[in-house]
Amino acid sequence: MLLKKRGHACLIASGMGTLVLLMMVLYGTIGSQSGSSSSLRRDYQLLGRPLYKLDLGWPRNPELFTGDVFAVAVDQYAGVVYVAQRGDGVPKVLVFTTDGDLLMSWNNTTLEMPHGIFLADAASLNPTLWITDVGNGPHGHSIKQYSSSGKLLQVLGTPGHPGSSLNPLQFDQPAEIFVHSSGEMYIVDGDGGMNNRLIKLSKDREVLWMHGEKGQGLAQFYIPHSVTVDNNLRVWVADRGNKRIQVFNSITGDWLGTWGSCFTEDAPYSVRLTPDKKYFVVVQLHTNQISLLDAPPGGLIGQCNVVSVIQLADDVKPHLVDLDLKTGALYVAEIGAQQAQKFTPFSLGGSFL
Repeated sequence: MLLKKRGHACLIASGMGTLVLLMMVLYGTIGSQSGSSSSLRRDYQLLGRPLYKLDLGWPRNPELFTGDVFAVAVDQYAGVVYVAQRGDGVPKVLVFTTDGDLLMSWNNTTLEMPHGIFLADAASLNPTLWITDVGNGPHGHSIKQYSSSGKLLQVLGTPGHPGSSLNPLQFDQPAEIFVHSSGEMYIVDGDGGMNNRLIKLSKDREVLWMHGEKGQGLAQFYIPHSVTVDNNLRVWVADRGNKRIQVFNSITGDWLGTWGSCFTEDAPYSVRLTPDKKYFVVVQLHTNQISLLDAPPGGLIGQCNVVSVIQLADDVKPHLVDLDLKTGALYVAEIGAQQAQKFTPFSLGGSFL
């Protein structure tokens, strides 16, 4: 099934055209917007099973995006969305409500070039944000913890000094971090730098295990770009340069499997789970796609299977995503369009739960 915006053009009066029109009404595909709205924000197609639709009203003032938008993180308890962007003289983090209102912005001088952003301790009174910094200045090549208002709390790595050391800990363009509820951390280090590593740290910041060899073999990486952990003790890594997702045991670090057949045209850039744990959300930047893949239950990894695709307009370049674990809403950071967008699920009245 294909849903596609055609401006104000009429559908052909055929049986197929009638079906498409009916599905557009049922699933709420995009209508025309005011001339002030960017066409990049509005033009998309739904392929396969329709699971998400664009929230046209989020954020309320899209002109607030003034840089290249690289990452998003959602606090489902506070109803807050953090958007990380790059650029000279622009705030590095914008803080919105899930309804689309701007709450505040940061222009922290300790943050050079944000790449990935992750919200930790979401259920606590003091959630914090971990941001990977790939800058080449005195604060780059590090991973930093900030308060929800932008106060620097902690730094991992050796700022300003790229490297591969584990003691002291060094990074070279760390791409993303996932912080488990246990406090354990999973880091993919190497957004094009000297490292191609997946590192697990204890809550005391000690290295528990690591895979750090560049290559195309099992448990080798080429530009590992995104990481997430499921409820079945499995770590899923978007191995961007090798156009595949690799899977590991979160306790032992043992290799469990690989998905590659779904990524023949473009690499996976981001990987996250929907709140119901049924689907992986995977982004492919160059083909401008957001795909939902069946998430296998515990046991064998099996083969990847694409259930649904959000096909964005050319040059949108989606980069990293995050989901609201309460409502199932999907937030997408888009480098080319210089914006973040919100997609809401069709099922259960707008919620996966």
